[in-house]
Amino acid sequence: MGKVLLEKLLYSCPEINTIYVLMRPKRGRSVDVRLNDMINIPLFSRIRKECPERLKNLVAINGDVSSEGLGLDGPDHDRLVEEVSVVIHGAATLRLEAKLKDAVRMNTEGTFRVMRLCQQMKKLKVVVHMSTAFCHVDHLVMEEKVYPPPADPQDIMDVCRWMDDKTMDMVTPSLLKPHPNSYTYSKRLAEAVVNSFYPQLPAVICRPSIVCPTYRDPMPGWVDNLNGPMGLLMGASKGVIRTMHCNGEYTAEVIPVDMAISGIVAIAANIGSLNEMPKEIPVFNLTQSGTNVASWEQILDWGKKVVYENPSSLMLWYPNGGIHKNKMVHNVHAFLTHWVPAYVIDFLMLILGQKPFMLRIQRRIQDGLDVLQYFTTRQWNFKNDKILQLRDSMNDYDKEHFNLDFEKVKPAEYIKGCVLGAREFLFKEDPSTLPRSRRILKM
Repeated sequence: MGKVLLEKLLYSCPEINTIYVLMRPKRGRSVDVRLNDMINIPLFSRIRKECPERLKNLVAINGDVSSEGLGLDGPDHDRLVEEVSVVIHGAATLRLEAKLKDAVRMNTEGTFRVMRLCQQMKKLKVVVHMSTAFCHVDHLVMEEKVYPPPADPQDIMDVCRWMDDKTMDMVTPSLLKPHPNSYTYSKRLAEAVVNSFYPQLPAVICRPSIVCPTYRDPMPGWVDNLNGPMGLLMGASKGVIRTMHCNGEYTAEVIPVDMAISGIVAIAANIGSLNEMPKEIPVFNLTQSGTNVASWEQILDWGKKVVYENPSSLMLWYPNGGIHKNKMVHNVHAFLTHWVPAYVIDFLMLILGQKPFMLRIQRRIQDGLDVLQYFTTRQWNFKNDKILQLRDSMNDYDKEHFNLDFEKVKPAEYIKGCVLGAREFLFKEDPSTLPRSRRILKM
């Protein structure tokens, strides 16, 4: 989301003077090197081609939301305090299975540190906190408002600081209830943190649903990870995922990343231009709910068709399988079509003197399925009146450049773009290999 946001701001908001990007050094690479690597990926191709001078508006700032004071040095801190007028906070660990300490340190305490910095900013007009539509799992209908947290965020942050890891692991299940993982729990606490700074800070909370590859802007199907349904779809395309615990009748609450980013920019502009902030903190559920409804079963059927027509270059097995509402039936299918073949392949690798790999891959796949199936075995109901009202109030220019026409997305066409995008941008498979891949699939 961060990369798509930067590209969108550079291309569609040329009046912006400077965009500061808080980044960490990684694997010995400085933030400047990492930023340079990022702007050279395919996502930024239209910027490089049409308006390369705008890339100079990106400035990398060495920092880390999990460090005290965001890890900023004096000059950078002063620069942000003096110059920044809009803050979009999206830094988070997205690992749903992360340990509670890690999730709270990044998602909750990190948000607290960002809010503390925002308090000092002299020109601040709006701070946008990117949350998730799934952070209040105990509510059958998610309204566009802040709900009371399950615990005081400050108490949880304190506990995570002083409690040892072994004791923390023991108390984690009782703390998380009814949340399925540390991600949704820590993001729920983060919303309470943001709310505690309101109305002293002009804050707004955005809750995207499951974010998927781009629909069309700046190109169809761009993606840089296999989180969520994309991991399932592409794992199936390789033949290694054959079954999923899922209720096919339930609605798939997904949103293309370019539409999610268009919504976030539109919300920031709307709230940042208000003369007076509302009594309660504004909350936007950034979802397609009720506008372009598709079930998980429909998505699977479309996905199968697309994968058969556009197969991967390397498949471990013919791509097939299905979804199962009954957990026991799914487990039987998983044993027969996931685990037994994995043991057979690794046994053959050992006989041939090669390093086994399939069981390791299968364990990672199983961890991903265990996390995802919580969201595919429940019917979610999100109110999204605010984003639809905001869309209707936009002028023609903004409607064109910040597309929120959920109803016009053709699911089958979109899924094809997702598969081709993952094939090209993630697996680095050239489109020219498609004819050969189709022949292999036939055999």
